[in-house]
Amino acid sequence: MDIKSGFVATIGNTPLIRLNSFSEATGCEILGKAEFLNPGGSVKDRAALFIIKDAEEQGLLQPGGTVVEGTAGNTGIGLAHICNAKGYKCLIIIPETQSQEKMDMLRTLGAEVRPVPAVPYKNPDNYVKLSARIAAETPNAIWANQFDNLANRRAHYETTGPEIWAQTDGQVDGWVAATGTGGTYAGAAMFFKDKNPDIRCVVADPMGSGLYSYVKTGEISTSGNSITEGIGNSRVTANMAGAPADDAIQVNDHEALQAVYQLLYKDGLFMGGSVGINVGAAVKLAKQMGPGHTIVTILCDSGARYQSRLFSQDWLKSKELWSDSLLPSNF
Repeated sequence: MDIKSGFVATIGNTPLIRLNSFSEATGCEILGKAEFLNPGGSVKDRAALFIIKDAEEQGLLQPGGTVVEGTAGNTGIGLAHICNAKGYKCLIIIPETQSQEKMDMLRTLGAEVRPVPAVPYKNPDNYVKLSARIAAETPNAIWANQFDNLANRRAHYETTGPEIWAQTDGQVDGWVAATGTGGTYAGAAMFFKDKNPDIRCVVADPMGSGLYSYVKTGEISTSGNSITEGIGNSRVTANMAGAPADDAIQVNDHEALQAVYQLLYKDGLFMGGSVGINVGAAVKLAKQMGPGHTIVTILCDSGARYQSRLFSQDWLKSKELWSDSLLPSNF
């Protein structure tokens, strides 16, 4: 019999999906790792599991303890699920700019949720710094610290990268992914470079993030802004530090939305905004590399967590992002 032992054992080993409409348009094999099929609904289940396991192995997290984290949503959801499965409490500090769907989900899962104003990282009241202080003040608690906890990128070095390698029989030419904490991109990129230094590893970045300029020039500078949630950064996290990056590709909101709606109406995949950045960058990388290459990216989470925004004409119009070209009749 093939039976998984509880929630934790179902994390990982997600399918690799050929994105047919994008592959046919570019002449490359554009493949998406279906991380939305993890039991908590996103790629962040992997990091959440490794962070909690690491704290347990170090003796930092005791029975009945509390896991505290500052998160834009998906890591918090993964942590809340795993805390329920292992008997821990979960306290989430989240920027109030994040979608209501994520906050509602966290509360449904039993996490204590504290929305706070979205302020830059240099501000002492930034949600990440605030979560660190709250964890230090809470008895029998750990701070997950997903941005700088290397258990995050180790999750992807030990699981995501090897799974993709096995699923493609090692036939990978390009790896492209957006970064928030940097764990997914960095862990997989480090694994791929160890296997084959010629694999092109590229950071996908939304407008308003400083990582595009960092990869290109070595300096962080930002321009514009983005409606995407949980990706982009104005600093180099510990998870990103030292990660191989051959190039960076910037994707704006219009390009990301086109990718998200094409995935929905041509490929049948209902995806979130960061997937639009990833797939938009994968298409640009395919055009740079030329036909015949295999490019892999991450399908981070589903569109259900962004339905009131990404899939609302009224909301998109309020941001001057709606276009009739998003409708299926125009593809």
